[in-house]
Amino acid sequence: MQKFLPLFPLNLVVFPLEDLNLHIFEPRYRQLIKDAIQQDSTFGIPAFIDGKMQGFGTEVKITSVYKAYDDGRMDIKTQGVRVFRILDFQNPVAGKLYAGGEVEVLKDPEITPPVLPQLLEQINDLYALLGEDNKFNIQKPQPYSFQIAHKIGLSIEKEYELLKMPTEAERQAYISKHLEKVLPVLQELERTKERIRMNGHFKNLDPLNF
Repeated sequence: MQKFLPLFPLNLVVFPLEDLNLHIFEPRYRQLIKDAIQQDSTFGIPAFIDGKMQGFGTEVKITSVYKAYDDGRMDIKTQGVRVFRILDFQNPVAGKLYAGGEVEVLKDPEITPPVLPQLLEQINDLYALLGEDNKFNIQKPQPYSFQIAHKIGLSIEKEYELLKMPTEAERQAYISKHLEKVLPVLQELERTKERIRMNGHFKNLDPLNF
């Protein structure tokens, strides 16, 4: 499906069904948000990486205006809806301060698809090494890959690659391969820290038979 979206490029990747808080202060984006509120419409956040706007982004909806300031600034709450691909970019839109474009809206994300057992185990191992609680919920109405994507050490470039993948199975496999590389590094770091902690302490060593 194709549609027109006002565009708000940001140096981050937004995932479908992700909650995102934004502080709106630039005049062009204050105008964009006011228009979206008045028209009860959505807008798009394309990823802006390495000084360049990328071809994919996420359509978002405004869920509430948390605070409106006297000078026109706003704190708003938004939520990702679905991924889009930019077909035509206009900067600015005729008669407006902000950019926009014709986009191809991709399929809605799958809701609570199965999670790879291997990935669940890797996430448990990762958070155990980090000393953090694993509070991700496989029953949450958001694909598991999107829940964990910001919290497993992916670069913004890798998050963007993840965003472009059309299925949850592909995204989970991609994350699992990433963790296959990350976990051994963290495990070795933990062993190194343990050796450092033990240095200088009295040690009980078993006698060697030789």
